Amino acid sequence: MASPSPPSAVSPPITDAGSPGPSAVQQPGTPAVEFKVYRPPTALDAPPPPTLSDDYFTPTTADIRSRQAELQARRVALTDRPLELKATREVAEKARRERWPETRIRVKFPDQTMLERKFPSTDKIRSVYAFVRACLTDEAKPIKFILYQSPPKRDLKVSDPNVRDQTLYDLHLTPSSSMNHDQAPAPLLPSILEQAIDIPVPPAAPAEPTSPPKSPTPAASSAGSRNNDGGEKKIPKWLKLGKTNPPRTHREVNSQTQACY
Repeated sequence: MASPSPPSAVSPPITDAGSPGPSAVQQPGTPAVEFKVYRPPTALDAPPPPTLSDDYFTPTTADIRSRQAELQARRVALTDRPLELKATREVAEKARRERWPETRIRVKFPDQTMLERKFPSTDKIRSVYAFVRACLTDEAKPIKFILYQSPPKRDLKVSDPNVRDQTLYDLHLTPSSSMNHDQAPAPLLPSILEQAIDIPVPPAAPAEPTSPPKSPTPAASSAGSRNNDGGEKKIPKWLKLGKTNPPRTHREVNSQTQACY
């Protein structure tokens, strides 16, 4: 993709309001590019957060195993990574670049209005600045602005050689990133603001099914009844053996022996 013209040479965008779908911005000498503009969200747009049970925060066996596998893979990567051949690393890097040929950039203004457009991942940050400036009003075009990310705050200045010479992929903005614009309210052209749509609201998370309380087992019930009665009463040994009369005590045996004499 050819680099866009400098911001000073960018004319006001020409929008195609009659066509459905994303809007288009026309720059001199370049084809129209599609983009979207979103209205500021309201409090009613966002669904209420789901209520999480205490079990949600308790790690399961699968969670522990997954975390252990991640730690083991990280340890292996740190140990074996330096031993990889340069050609192997280059092949892996090329595969990652080819996986994300485009980068979706959202520019958020302080009033929560957002511009969205997809750029080739090989573009540089000045392409994003040129697109944003082309959407601004004539009064706002000469004003210097800085696109940044937060938190933590990270300025993406065109004047920074560590930023301007890097592609969007090298700046770790691929496949999708959000930036902030430091001018409020959004100084966009009226023709662009007229095409603003509501930002898509993610569907509410389905509520987790609550399992019914477990009914006590017969063994647990009998154990509970014994505990409620103050403990189980022991059966005399003579009764377990089927004897009808209890065994005589040593005193009773002695008294009967004396009576015989």
